[in-house]
Amino acid sequence: MSGTRGVKGGLRTGGGIREEIAQLATKIRGYALAYGLDPFDTSFELIEHDELNEIAAFGGFPTRYPHWRFGMQYEELEKGYLFGLQKIYELVINNDPCTAYLMKSNSLVDQKLVISHVYGHSDFFKHNYWFSQTNRKMLDQMANHGTRLRRYVEKFGETVVEDFLDACLSIENLIDAHSAYSPKKRKSTEHVEDLERDVTPRKIKSKEYMDRFMNPKEFVDRQKKAIEDEIAKKRKLPEHPEKDVLLFLLEHAPLDNWQRDVLSIVRDEAYYFAPQGMTKIMNEGWASYWHSRIMTEKVLTDSEVIEYAEHHAGTLGTQPGALNPYKVGIELFRDIEERWDKGRFGLEYERCDDMERRRTWDLKLGLGRKKIFEVRQIYNDVTFIDEFLTKEFCVQHKLFIFRHNPQTNRMEIADRDFDKVKEQLLFRLTNMGNPIIRVDDGNFRNRGELKLVHQHAGLDLDGREGRDTLKNLFRVWKRPVHIETMVEGEKKLLSYDGAKVEEEGVDAE
Repeated sequence: MSGTRGVKGGLRTGGGIREEIAQLATKIRGYALAYGLDPFDTSFELIEHDELNEIAAFGGFPTRYPHWRFGMQYEELEKGYLFGLQKIYELVINNDPCTAYLMKSNSLVDQKLVISHVYGHSDFFKHNYWFSQTNRKMLDQMANHGTRLRRYVEKFGETVVEDFLDACLSIENLIDAHSAYSPKKRKSTEHVEDLERDVTPRKIKSKEYMDRFMNPKEFVDRQKKAIEDEIAKKRKLPEHPEKDVLLFLLEHAPLDNWQRDVLSIVRDEAYYFAPQGMTKIMNEGWASYWHSRIMTEKVLTDSEVIEYAEHHAGTLGTQPGALNPYKVGIELFRDIEERWDKGRFGLEYERCDDMERRRTWDLKLGLGRKKIFEVRQIYNDVTFIDEFLTKEFCVQHKLFIFRHNPQTNRMEIADRDFDKVKEQLLFRLTNMGNPIIRVDDGNFRNRGELKLVHQHAGLDLDGREGRDTLKNLFRVWKRPVHIETMVEGEKKLLSYDGAKVEEEGVDAE
C-alpha cells in the first residue's frame, strides 16, 4: 500500500505547516482507498494564486525551460483571476510520486473538494492504459530539459535558440500519439542494391522453341515493371506515409546537434502531454465522480453542504455551444454504473422495444462499480464516447449539433439526431482535434524537398495556420516544403520556398 508523501509529516507551505489540511488529506486518502482507488504517493504543496498561475503556465512544471509563450499564458491566467473571470483551484501532475498544488486562498470546503479530486486524477494517471507509456519522473526530466535549453542559450544566443524553439513548438502536435502503444516493427526486406543487381524478370521454364508462347512479351514486361516499381518504392523516403512528422525530421532534417536536441525535447514533451489530450473527458469525469462521492458520503459537514453544492455545480455547469468535459465525463460514468447495476446492456435489452419495460428494466446485477473501474483502465475519450454514448443519454442531457445561421447571425440548433451528434463529437475528439498530417515524400520532385499530405475529413485546413506551419517546417527542413490538401472540394498543393506561399492544383489520380 502506497503512502502519502508530503502529507504524513504535514503539508509543505511557504510559511509553515498547515496541520489541519495535512490531516484532512490523509483522511481523504483513506476514504479513497476504501472505495477501491489506488493513487500514486501524493505530495501536496500550498501556494499563492500567482504562484499557481505561474506553474500552470509552465504546464505544471516550474523547472521547465523559459519561453515567451509561457509568459503569455501566465498573463492570461493572472488577468483572468484578478478580473474574476477564472480561478485555478488545483493543479495535479502525472508523476510518481504525484505532485499537486493547492491554492492558499481556497476555503476549507474547496480544499476538501480539491484533495478528493486530486486522488481521482492520481488513480487515473496510475491505472489508465493510455498513461502507461508516459515518463513517471517527468518533473526531473523537465528540469533536465530546462538545463539543456539554458546551456544552448548561453552558447548560441537567446534569439537564435528561441527562434528555432518557436518553430519546433508550432509543430509539436505533428506526432503519432498511438505509436507509443503499438510501435511499428520494421520487417527485414531485400536491400535496394540486391533488387537492382538483377532486373531480369523470372520466366516460366520451357524449351527454347516454346519460350515465346510460355513467356509472352506482355508477361515479361509486367514482371519487369513490377521489379522496377519495387525498387522505386524502396527508394522512396519514407517508404510509407509517416504520421510522426517530428521523428522524421529528427532522423532526416539537416540539423545541427543542438537543434536536433531541442527538437527531441519538444517531441518528448509532446508525447508526455498527449494522453492528457486523449483522455480529457474521462480523466476529469473520473476525478469529478470520486470527489462527488467522497464529499457527499464521507467528508462534508451539514454546514458545508450549500457551499459545496454551489462550487460543484459551477464545475459541472455548461454554457451554450461549449462542451464541459467534467459534466460529460461524470454523467457518462454515472450512466455506465447505473446501466451495469440494472443490466441495461446486452442483446436482450437492445432488442426490447417496449418503452415501459425498458424504463423499469432492473435485473439487479450490481456490476456497475466493477464496470467503471474497467472502463477507467482501458478506454480513451474516443473509445469511451463510441462505446458508451447512448441515444437515451443524448436525450436526457440535451446534446445537439449547433451551427451559425447567416440569416439571423446567431448560433442555432441544427440537428438532434443521435447518430449525427455522436459523429460530430467523435470528429472533435479524433487526433485530439488536430488535423491528421503525414510525411509523404522526403525527396519530393527528386530535389530533397518535403511533401506532406493532409488526411481530409470534411474540414479544410485553416489557411493562415497552414501557411504558418509550412513556414516553420521550412525553418527545420531548410528546403521547400509542400502540403497536399483539399480546398473547397479541390485537391491543392500548398508550397513554401522560403520567400512566398504558393497554391497549385493537383491532377486527380
